[in-house]
Amino acid sequence: MRIGFIGLGIMGSRMAANLQKHGPSLVVFNRTRAKAQLLLDKGACFADSPAKLAEQVEVLFTMLAHPDAVEQTALGRNGFLNHLKSNALWVDCSSVNPSFSKKMAAAAARHQVHFVDAPVTGSAPVAAEATLTFWVGADAADLERIRPLLLCMGNKIVHAGGHGAGTSMKMVINLLLGNAMAAFAEAMALGEGLGLSQKMLFDSLLGTPAVAPFLASKRDKIKSGNYQAEFPLRWMQKDMHLASVSAYESGVAMPLTNAAKELYRLAMREGHASQDFSAIYDYLASNHDFPTIDQTSPAAAMA
Repeated sequence: MRIGFIGLGIMGSRMAANLQKHGPSLVVFNRTRAKAQLLLDKGACFADSPAKLAEQVEVLFTMLAHPDAVEQTALGRNGFLNHLKSNALWVDCSSVNPSFSKKMAAAAARHQVHFVDAPVTGSAPVAAEATLTFWVGADAADLERIRPLLLCMGNKIVHAGGHGAGTSMKMVINLLLGNAMAAFAEAMALGEGLGLSQKMLFDSLLGTPAVAPFLASKRDKIKSGNYQAEFPLRWMQKDMHLASVSAYESGVAMPLTNAAKELYRLAMREGHASQDFSAIYDYLASNHDFPTIDQTSPAAAMA
């Protein structure tokens, strides 16, 4: 079976590499060819366009930044959808909104192509370790066709329902991640503003029921100020925006998420867009000269 993979960014490059380790013949496309070089060195073929790639494969994975990128790659000039064989299978792992996934499923059906939305939970290290979780919206038979391929890249597959159900779950999960990170950053800023040490806050908060478990993995980034991206802040802001779009479409009010997504947007304007989304702490805390507790004060003596 020949597999196609389009989108070799932070996540896609690692996912494609894990597919390649398990033996499928891989054809890849990325706007920047250099990002494909490690895969090419190990035997993958590079296609000059999405259309050229589609002519060569039976299953196509896409892992792209946002809905516009997916639509352009599928339906734009040199798009792949006109060139996939009848009964080929397109698996979109991109983080997009559910109504968009349903739109792409309908477009695929018009071309006699099977569609699966299969976004993932997990950052770059998780992708590298092939321990991603896939949230799948698809017909059951289509999922079974690709299950062995998904298990090359992840260790958990949740069949959430029909088209759009996978992306619905992704919206819910990233809403929780984005809000939890912003709330933790704000709590840290408050604690430091009150004179508590960063170490005291980390040691006291992490591992408690009040704090999401994933936040323990952000300790070193916040402590060092090195926000090398595992999940770029701009894509978290994008996902929270898509969650708000989905809420609007379904008549759901989301006041907390709308406030948080604007907080991330402000952080983007201050230069944090390409950093890990945990850099929201840096945005909140960077303009403060935090005091330290006077250990000789009466308050400190009573502590």
